[in-house]
Amino acid sequence: MSPDTTTALYRPVTKEQRSQERTRLARRRRALVLGTRALLLVGVLGLWEWFSRTGVIDPFNFSMPSRIWEQIQQWTLHGTAQGSLAEQIWYTLYEALLGWVAGVVVGVVLGIALGRVRFLADVMGPYIKVLNALPRIVLAPIFLIWFGLGPASKIASAVVLVFFPVFFNAFQGAREVDRRLIDNARVLGARDRQVTLQVVIPAATSWIFTSLHVSFGFALIGAIVGEYIGATKGIGLLVSASQGTFNSAGVYAAMVILAVVALLAEGLLTFLERRLFRWKPAAPDSH
Repeated sequence: MSPDTTTALYRPVTKEQRSQERTRLARRRRALVLGTRALLLVGVLGLWEWFSRTGVIDPFNFSMPSRIWEQIQQWTLHGTAQGSLAEQIWYTLYEALLGWVAGVVVGVVLGIALGRVRFLADVMGPYIKVLNALPRIVLAPIFLIWFGLGPASKIASAVVLVFFPVFFNAFQGAREVDRRLIDNARVLGARDRQVTLQVVIPAATSWIFTSLHVSFGFALIGAIVGEYIGATKGIGLLVSASQGTFNSAGVYAAMVILAVVALLAEGLLTFLERRLFRWKPAAPDSH
């Protein structure tokens, strides 16, 4: 073995080369994950289509992917009985967004307040636990009676579903703040308001963002359930109308549209979270 070969074999790997190798492996793994996801989806849809066409499952009750796609195309090109498909999606999204924003704001404010003020937590704690134990979906008919068929009843349903996961995460985040940070801020002369705004809320932000991913799905559920019970527009009304005419393809098509909206919202939240938390160190690779 020549000296040049020996030197090449024992040449130390630079930090840049290790970083490039990790990036290459991460890209390969991501491509493998995405490819496996696509194959799984194609396999499930293919089996569903085959089972329906061969009579293994009842196509009237279970429909089939091809009919669901045809239903989505029909709604897209010709609209629905209540208007265009885009109008139905926007109506549901509008209700869910308003309910989500209101539920997040109220949940964060009350969660931070009760997490910071022990007296408020002792007074309000039992009431919040009782309200959390209630099946909140059943409040939708009550909101429909109070606010009518308009968007207000759906927004109210979304708010009550969003509030509790956000509240409990904000409350726990405020309680889990490192006491040394608070003590250091007080040593530097910070008042309670400054401690809350400059120490507690930033420290609890990761807890709050964790709840945002789940809570937007709850907001969509609240809007859909409210529309299903009674509405003039929206995806929930499409589900109700399709069910009323025994159109199983329409029910599944509405569910697919709702799933796409939820995935797009989840992707947007993930993007915003990564932008806001760029300062956080990346999790170490387990491999």
